[in-house]
Amino acid sequence: MNWIALKMLMGDRAKYLGIIAGITFAALLISQQAAIFCGLLLRTTSQLQDIADADIWVMDPNVEYFDELKPLKEDDLYRVQGVPGVAWAVRFYKGQGRMKLGTGQDQGTGKYQQAIVLGLDDATMVGAPREIVRGSLADLRKPDAVMMDVNGYEYLWPGEPLEVGRVFEMNDHRAVIVGICKSSRTFQTFPILYTRYHQAIQFVPQERKIMSFVLVHPQDDVPAQEVCERIHTMTGLRAITRQQFADQTIGYYLRRTGIPVNFGITVALGFIVGCAIAGQTFYTFILENLNQFGSLKAMGVSNTRILGMVLLQGLVVGFIGFCLGVGLTMLFGVLTKNTEVSFFMPWQVLVLTAVAVAVIVLLSSLISVRKVLVLEPAVVFR
Repeated sequence: MNWIALKMLMGDRAKYLGIIAGITFAALLISQQAAIFCGLLLRTTSQLQDIADADIWVMDPNVEYFDELKPLKEDDLYRVQGVPGVAWAVRFYKGQGRMKLGTGQDQGTGKYQQAIVLGLDDATMVGAPREIVRGSLADLRKPDAVMMDVNGYEYLWPGEPLEVGRVFEMNDHRAVIVGICKSSRTFQTFPILYTRYHQAIQFVPQERKIMSFVLVHPQDDVPAQEVCERIHTMTGLRAITRQQFADQTIGYYLRRTGIPVNFGITVALGFIVGCAIAGQTFYTFILENLNQFGSLKAMGVSNTRILGMVLLQGLVVGFIGFCLGVGLTMLFGVLTKNTEVSFFMPWQVLVLTAVAVAVIVLLSSLISVRKVLVLEPAVVFR
């Protein structure tokens, strides 16, 4: 009977391909939009993931996510360093500055650009980029030195070769690009500037409190979570692991922005369109094969067996459509790998797409098979 069901399914090539096309489109739209959504959320934590030297981030208790800055006092660094279980703790600055591209090689351009400024501990350089394509990390110890990410450089000077030595101004201070590095793309398109901590605070307007975070590495024999609890108890500051901070940042964007709603609408539309196309085509296919189903019922085939045949047909087209849709999504991800498109496809996206396709197939099959279940076998003899 299964062989007969497959022969009936593939007998009408146009409708067979139509059902597969509908499910493929639904799987493509659902998986692609879900992957872009995950990619956007991942970008909100890209700088956290890049700074892998420190396992613990210490911050003001009111900080909700990575881009919300509530500066700490310099004394807080020494208080954290005195907590038992802390192997080392260093200061870290994160902020935004305004670049004035009108000095040195860029004299006369008069262009301004916002930039993300990361101030690394002067002695240890904790948080420095891991892949440097021009210059070296030691060059950051030079006066007025900054290191810029490749994406930011190409954004400011498109089509020009990567080269060091460019000069610009920040907060009426001279800055020189001594290195170019690779970093993960951020949620914003601003260039990323790495520099020494005491150099960074010269590039931004002065405030009473400057230090953004304290980066901590626990001793090898002390769990990170235990050190976090000790820091909070002894200093009153909030201390969480890097992964907890990343999860907290993603949670903030899920709660406080319209990203989930907008992408959720697109995913829902993909599901509805898939149901409509697959259901209508499947229903038409069943109507055109009523005589064949009637013949089977006249030969004694039960309704349960008929239902199994229809579900098998739905399973086949659902599996093929799922594979084609997800395959096209992965191809899209490969083609857009080095572009501004954010794309990240974890296994949860595959599961979501598979469940959505299964529901589409199940609904389409159940709606279509109702006509067969109430069919009188005698209809084949009319």
